[in-house]
Amino acid sequence: MHEAVGEGADALGMAGGDGSLAVVAAAASVHDLPFICVPAGTRNHFALDVGVDRHDVVGALDAFTDGVERRIEVNGRAFLNNVSLGIYGEAVRQSAYRDAKVRTLVQTAEQMLGPSGRTPALRLVDDEERERTRLAVVLVSNNAYALGRPVIGRRPSLGSGRLGILLLDAPDSGNFPPGRAWTAPDFDVFAPAPVHAGIDGEAVMLSAPLRFAIRPAALRVRISSRHPGASPSARLLPAGSLRDVLPAHPPGGV
Repeated sequence: MHEAVGEGADALGMAGGDGSLAVVAAAASVHDLPFICVPAGTRNHFALDVGVDRHDVVGALDAFTDGVERRIEVNGRAFLNNVSLGIYGEAVRQSAYRDAKVRTLVQTAEQMLGPSGRTPALRLVDDEERERTRLAVVLVSNNAYALGRPVIGRRPSLGSGRLGILLLDAPDSGNFPPGRAWTAPDFDVFAPAPVHAGIDGEAVMLSAPLRFAIRPAALRVRISSRHPGASPSARLLPAGSLRDVLPAHPPGGV
């Protein structure tokens, strides 16, 4: 990538899954070059939410020559979708996870939440200034996920300038309701030791405390002009909100 930039590349692209795309997106952000997403992974969450047609891999290549450019947010340590702590952070590091994701998640949850289990020692303060210390899941996303049907788990906008934060308390936490969701421009998680995490589906170890912050318009994304350019869930936004998800520039413009 550095050689390509040195030789005058005017864009950086990647064909792969979300974890691989995040590496190239980070480099594109550093060099202020457009990033081109070619959805060749398993789920392609970022491609769907940014408006790339996941079923038209060849067509996604048109972005190199005939693309619509827009800017979205990307977090300090580059991740395109989310960082998950707790049950998922523990499950993703298991060798069986790649071949049996759901089963591994269920088994990890049973082990961590069972009578002899132990949840990670995570601590945070929510948007109501309440300290939460018994946490089963903490999900921090690059813009908030829709939590209502029919598009639960999709991001209507990648232009809100805010992180999405979702937490689920352990059953013995005593909190009711046992979870909370909110948005914020930054967010902190504290722990007495390094924390297992899943970043865009890849297992990593993060040093505590964890500081999440969003940098508005830090990543330029170029999308084929024949692709939607917005998440399907954008249709659920209130009237007048579509400006957050529509292309910010005409084809070929910056």
